[in-house]
Amino acid sequence: MMLPPWLESLLSTTFFTGCSIHGASARSECNMYCLDCAGTGAFCIYCRETMHPHHNVIQIRRSSYHDVVRVGEIQRFLDVGGVQTYVINNARVLFLNERPQPRGGAAAAGKAAGGRACEVCGRSLLDSSRFCSLGCKVAAIKNNRNLHLIHGAAAAAVVVEKEEEKRHLKIYRSTSPPPRTTSNARRRKGIPQRAPMGT
Repeated sequence: MMLPPWLESLLSTTFFTGCSIHGASARSECNMYCLDCAGTGAFCIYCRETMHPHHNVIQIRRSSYHDVVRVGEIQRFLDVGGVQTYVINNARVLFLNERPQPRGGAAAAGKAAGGRACEVCGRSLLDSSRFCSLGCKVAAIKNNRNLHLIHGAAAAAVVVEKEEEKRHLKIYRSTSPPPRTTSNARRRKGIPQRAPMGT
């Protein structure tokens, strides 16, 4: 299976360094990547405005000192199905590369206990995903596994379909009343009484 020409370069790029051109400006960390100019490396938001104004650019973010990308941004160009996603700051993201395993063999313990694990690196997974990161999925594709990466118009159709599902879910949620929660922890035990007046 052929990979998009920019994908391996994206996974090997170092992000969050200072921009050599706009280093004196605020917010000049290199956290952008151009899919049209594959191999040019990371650049800052000011470089985007001047050198990549009408290109397909994605923004890389940090979570726990690791690079992540919003699913909505990368999904337009790749099929990220099977990759574990997380919600960070109200945005669904996925990790670009494999992360170090936790100490104590937590991944092996999770797999032995019936939990899911990444098919490439063995990291514990939270749901029915097959891979912990985009890098692990690429490694599996290179090993001739039966996987695919959709890009172009087919990926756009997937995004449109998921947006329609979200819209339907929002309509359903707005028509049903919110569930009532009763908590005994905050209810008063009785009517408050004033302390007796001393004379």
